[in-house]
Amino acid sequence: MKNAIYIGLGLLVLTIVIAFSGTFYTLQEGTQAVIVQFGRPVGEPVTEAGLHFKVPFIQEVRRFEKRLLIWDGDPNQIPTKGREFIWVDTTARWRIADAKKFLESVATEAGARSRLNDIIDSVVRDQVSGSELVELVRSASWVVPQGEVLEEVPAEVREELKKEVVRGREELTRTILAEARKVIPQYGIELVDVRIKRLDYVESVREKVYVRMISERKRIAAQFRSEGEGRSAEILGTMEKELRQIRSTAYRRVQEIRGKADAEATRVYGSSYSADPEFYAFSRTLEAYKEGQNKNSVVILTTDSDYYRYLKRSGTTAAARATR
Repeated sequence: MKNAIYIGLGLLVLTIVIAFSGTFYTLQEGTQAVIVQFGRPVGEPVTEAGLHFKVPFIQEVRRFEKRLLIWDGDPNQIPTKGREFIWVDTTARWRIADAKKFLESVATEAGARSRLNDIIDSVVRDQVSGSELVELVRSASWVVPQGEVLEEVPAEVREELKKEVVRGREELTRTILAEARKVIPQYGIELVDVRIKRLDYVESVREKVYVRMISERKRIAAQFRSEGEGRSAEILGTMEKELRQIRSTAYRRVQEIRGKADAEATRVYGSSYSADPEFYAFSRTLEAYKEGQNKNSVVILTTDSDYYRYLKRSGTTAAARATR
């Protein structure tokens, strides 16, 4: 009898523990919950953290994030208003604003991301296809460069730089956000922000852009080489002109110095030789003896020629000295 009572008490305690364990639940910071009864949400969403009550066995708790969530869309190939095909990669931040409506409409975060894909991609496609590429790239505060910077770029690029930006990228993203917000609230979602993460040309257009860039760089390089060669020729011409002028001046100076030296030498020689004409005749005769020696020629002179005057005179003088 006592064993039956103990068993009954144990079962009662166990039942009470199970009942109480299914009655209370805790909610962490950054989360919210919806109470579901027989598959349908009941009551208002629970947004406060702490210990909460529910009916055991027939009610269950569905928990959802209360913090910001990230949505990253797949890059899409979209034509702009000017028919340039580009890849557009978009990202957004969102949160679950109404957990009950969220549960009834999309049920899970995966379902919410699927709806965001449809809504945001559609709005982005509409806005990008209705905008010029320059508005997607630049901001409304774009200022056209002036002066030499603008003159250095090619004419076709210069025209692109001068294009007026009507909306700009910031205004475009604000429009995308406003349009998407018109549809999002029915799913219990609050769209906080939408941003264009990356813009890029499609492969076929990118190749053409690269070819045009390479061609433009080659043209600029050829222009620089041409200007350099022209400048080099100008410098070399100036150098040659200055060199000829220096050589001419130097040659003229050399001739002037040489002329003055020859004149001075002639004057000295004249003064020296005029003092003793006989000595001058003797010196010139000796020079003629020295220069007149030629092994390949024969000169026949008589003994009474003046050419040997000093030789004969020297022989007579030597004989007179010997007789003494």
